[in-house]
Amino acid sequence: MHDLQIRYRPDSPLVLCGITCTVKGGDKIGIVGRTGSGKSTLIGALFRLVEPVGRKIIVAGIDISTIGLHDLRSGNMGGYWEVSAERGCSRERKGLRLLVVDDCLNWSMGQRQLFCLGRALLRRNRILVLDEATTSIDNATDLILQKTFRSEFSDCTVITAAHRIPTVMDYTKVLAISDGKLVEYNEPMNLIKREGSLFRRLVQEFWSHFQSAESH
Repeated sequence: MHDLQIRYRPDSPLVLCGITCTVKGGDKIGIVGRTGSGKSTLIGALFRLVEPVGRKIIVAGIDISTIGLHDLRSGNMGGYWEVSAERGCSRERKGLRLLVVDDCLNWSMGQRQLFCLGRALLRRNRILVLDEATTSIDNATDLILQKTFRSEFSDCTVITAAHRIPTVMDYTKVLAISDGKLVEYNEPMNLIKREGSLFRRLVQEFWSHFQSAESH
């Protein structure tokens, strides 16, 4: 993507301001930032939930604005995409024979996320996009899932909007957003070593909160 700009209405201010980055096939990219920084908006732009302002997002040489919304969002553009998020759970009535009502209202958020993550494992698309995919899952289960994804999607391109910072520590690159602007795009360890780095501060804050929670 080049100079990506997003606004929700023609008369509203930009919520993403000139984001430029290149993701190579097989890269693992972690999108980080504080609440409201624009992480989910960037993920949404990949699926045209909101349209860019005069700029393009190119995936495998294809301008996504030329792809039908159904194909783009359902994973039919050459087997590339899989959304793993809270919404959009299937109404599966077989398998474990658990009745799932509309919108999975009889499932917890954690159950919905596990279901969608399992679907991603079965579909094995070449690009996996995760938006806060394990926020409602306990830490122990999250560790198991992360290990599984590292093994099963080692050859895939993975783009993750991360809530738990350790999730992206071994990723190819971290894309750090602040107030809708890309402020850092580099390898995680390079950013941790950099004084004043946003990612470094987020790592420090995460572990500070984690240790505080463990002590109570």
